[in-house]
Amino acid sequence: MVLPPAIVLAQSAYRYRDANGQWVFTDQATATHSAQAIPLAHEPPALRISVDRSDTPAATQLIAANDCLCVATVRIAIVDSDFPRIPRGATYQATLAPAERHVLVESPRPRSDPLQLRFTLSTALGSPKAVHSPVHPYRAPFALGSTFTVSQAYPSRATHITPDTQYAVDFAMPDGTPVYAAREGTVINVRHDSFRGAPAPAMIDQANFILILHDDGTIGVYGHLQWDSIRVRIGQHVARGEYIANSGNTGFTTGPHLHFAVWRNAGAADVSVPVEFAGSGGIAVTPMSDVPLTAY
Repeated sequence: MVLPPAIVLAQSAYRYRDANGQWVFTDQATATHSAQAIPLAHEPPALRISVDRSDTPAATQLIAANDCLCVATVRIAIVDSDFPRIPRGATYQATLAPAERHVLVESPRPRSDPLQLRFTLSTALGSPKAVHSPVHPYRAPFALGSTFTVSQAYPSRATHITPDTQYAVDFAMPDGTPVYAAREGTVINVRHDSFRGAPAPAMIDQANFILILHDDGTIGVYGHLQWDSIRVRIGQHVARGEYIANSGNTGFTTGPHLHFAVWRNAGAADVSVPVEFAGSGGIAVTPMSDVPLTAY
């Protein structure tokens, strides 16, 4: 997952109704429709996982900070360095509890003038000791008795080509369909303010989402959610079957759908794991591409 910078951006959106009476959201006013301006505030994300540099006359430290509500693994790779004890190409990694700080590496300063130290940062959410062990099959994440077609599931790899999406399940849903928690847990991050979506990789960080930490340390991911529809807050415990948001068409997407996945920390990155959903009589059902699934 890409962690956006912790800043506040003020912007405006516009909305108007099309010929079918549906709301259309855009970032530009239009002369052909009577558009309403909507002020937006991009809130700082709750997932604040960072590595900061600390300099003293005697030494330099790189300090990892985990301000997420869950355990997280932080890994850095040194890109360029003027410090002999922090060589280019070296990697440093630590797993931090919530609110923990940890010195990843420390080096004496070989001279007093400014020294370059550049690195890349990657993170993985949840404990690397987590074992995916749900007590029951997952509840289909939509209203009981309703049926939606699985538009993509393993082994299909049309767009699910990365480890964190390999076992994700996409449900073809109209924009605005209620989404329900597939499993109980604690909300650790949300985004609600994006109204943009397009089949372009540049839109990957524009998806609205909810991340829910399960009691076995895995994380449920609900993506491409509708603008301003999220009904839960960070730190809230949600029950299985609780109404949490509406499906949408935000981010890197070819059309309205719900992206659902379960992640576990594989040590240096989050990977998705296979999931099964509750069928009639509680029988476990494996999702399959182009096959309808009913919520029980």
